[in-house]
Amino acid sequence: MADTCVIFDLDGTLVDSEILCNQAFVDLLPELGETAEQLMRRYRGIKLDLTLADLEERIGRTLPETFEVTYRERVAQLFDERLQPVPGAAAMLESLNRPRCIASSGPPQKIAHSLKVSGLASHFGPNTFSSYVVGIWKPEPGLFLHAARSMGYAPEACIVVEDSDVGVQAAKAARMTVLRYDPHSAATSDDGSIVFSEMSRLKGMIEGLEAE
Repeated sequence: MADTCVIFDLDGTLVDSEILCNQAFVDLLPELGETAEQLMRRYRGIKLDLTLADLEERIGRTLPETFEVTYRERVAQLFDERLQPVPGAAAMLESLNRPRCIASSGPPQKIAHSLKVSGLASHFGPNTFSSYVVGIWKPEPGLFLHAARSMGYAPEACIVVEDSDVGVQAAKAARMTVLRYDPHSAATSDDGSIVFSEMSRLKGMIEGLEAE
């Protein structure tokens, strides 16, 4: 694997956005009675319409038709106030001399906003791919396959960096090597993926895979 393309998930992988996305639910649906941390564990990587359906079942009522718009506005506000790259992400991207792109389940405007606010936009330019454009969501492999094709790489020449179960499943289904970012663990996960806990380790891990 000498010539590789690195495909990054965004939320929870490069930017610390998952907690803010779930804080928006706490703010808008106080009757849930749960913390953002609890919601994050339940909904990490899950498609928004599935999350909203689950929330409706849990609160016992139908959400207003305008809820998604209101929710995204609250998320954008929280991003403007508090969004940061995950520790070490900016330095890692600065040193990673490899073709790279974003493959995110979020809509294009959210991807662009996240990268701009976090200061990471210059590392990707136009190389960002959204499930909302492709019409395929993780754990289906289509988004990753589309990203690889657009970047000019075979799936076998791609390394995916992910943090969620559905993202890891999608990468494996696409026959790509997957490295799972988990800041709380550095052991091999139950699904057999390679886990790392510090972004400063990523470049060395990629170089090790390329040398195999």
